[in-house]
Amino acid sequence: MEAAGGGRAAAGCLYLVDALAGDPEVLQADAETYYGELVKKSSSIPDVFSIPGGEEVKLEESCVYFVPLYRNNPTCKMLLLTDPKDKKTVLAVYLNQCWWPVEDVIKTADPSRDGLILVQTFGERIVLFVLNYIIFGMLEGSSANDAFFLPHSATECAKILWRNGEAVAFYSVKMKGSLCDGATSQCYLLPVLDTIFVQRKYRRSGLGMKMLDDFCQSFVAEDALGISCPISAAMYQVCQKFLQTYPEEQKRLWEVEAPGDWSQRVNIWLKIQMESSSSGKAEVGSCMENAQTCKPRQADVDQMNGVEYIPGVGKVAGDATEKKDAAAAAGPLNSQDPEQEDLEQGAGNSRQEKDSENRAGLGGLFGDKATKYFRVIP
Repeated sequence: MEAAGGGRAAAGCLYLVDALAGDPEVLQADAETYYGELVKKSSSIPDVFSIPGGEEVKLEESCVYFVPLYRNNPTCKMLLLTDPKDKKTVLAVYLNQCWWPVEDVIKTADPSRDGLILVQTFGERIVLFVLNYIIFGMLEGSSANDAFFLPHSATECAKILWRNGEAVAFYSVKMKGSLCDGATSQCYLLPVLDTIFVQRKYRRSGLGMKMLDDFCQSFVAEDALGISCPISAAMYQVCQKFLQTYPEEQKRLWEVEAPGDWSQRVNIWLKIQMESSSSGKAEVGSCMENAQTCKPRQADVDQMNGVEYIPGVGKVAGDATEKKDAAAAAGPLNSQDPEQEDLEQGAGNSRQEKDSENRAGLGGLFGDKATKYFRVIP
C-alpha cells in the first residue's frame, strides 16, 4: 500500500503552512500514534512513500525518528523520514496525519505570503524549523566554513522571507531586555541579529542585504544594534556593502557577545576599515584584547564617525565552529565577493518608505515580545 499523493493532495492542493490547524499537542499525539502503528507494522498504514520524482521509499522503523522542534522544549517533537541510503538526508515530515516532502513544507499557496513576514503561527514555526534545522543543518550545511544552527526556541523572534510561493531565507533576533540564557539573569542590552540563512539556490541576489536592512529598519529608535559574534567572512562582506550603501548605519552596527555591554562590542565598520592595512589589523587586535576592561577609545569613535571608504577592504574570518549558537549570525551566507552580492531591486526605495513609517518606534514588529525570548547556550 502506498502513501499516495503526499501531504499536499491530502490537504486539497494547499501546502502545510496554509492547511495546518489545530492544537500542536494533538498533532504530536497523532504522530506518536502513527509511529506506534509503524513499529507494530500495522496493515492499516502505507508500506511506501512516493517522493517527488517518482522514487518510492519503504516506510519502516529504521528510517523514521523524532527530533525536538524547539531548543528549550524537548517534549515537542517532529517525526522525520530519512533516506534509507543516507540517514542524514531528511525526505519528509509527518504532520496532519500524512507525510509532507521537505520541499512542500516550505511552500505556500497564499499569495499574501510575500517578502519578510514575522513568524507567528505554528505552521510558520515548522517552516522556520525546516529551513534552519533540516535544509541548512542537514541538506546544505556540508561546508566546514558554515555555522551549525540549533533549533530555535518556541518563542524565537524571527522573520521568514517568502518569494514566489516559497520560504527562501530567514533571520532571527535576540530582543533587548530578553534573557541571554536559562542559566543567568543577564539580559541583552541591545537588539542582536542572531541567526541568518539564505537557501543556496537563492544566494547572490541581495537577500542578505535585504534582511540586514529590514533588521536595522525594525529598530530605528535604537542607537546601537548588534550582530552575534563571531561574524563569518561572508557576512562581513554583506556588512561592508550594506554600510557602504547606507553610511548612516555605520555608527549603529556592532559585533557583540552577550549581553552586549561596551566591553563586549566592536564597531563593525571601524573594524572593516582597520583591516584594510596591516597597521590597522594590529590596532584592531589591540582594541579587542583591551575590550574586556574598557570602553572604545574616543579616538576610535572619532575615526569611525568621520571615516571614508577605503577600497580593497580585506576579509575578516569568523570561526563558525567553536561557538555554534553565536556563529549562526552569518555562517550560511555565501562567500562571494561583495560586488557579486547584488542589491535587491527597489531596496533603496523600500528603505526610504519604511524609514518614514518607523522613525517614531519599532512599528509593532518586535517590540511587544521583548521579555519572552530565551537563549540557551549549548
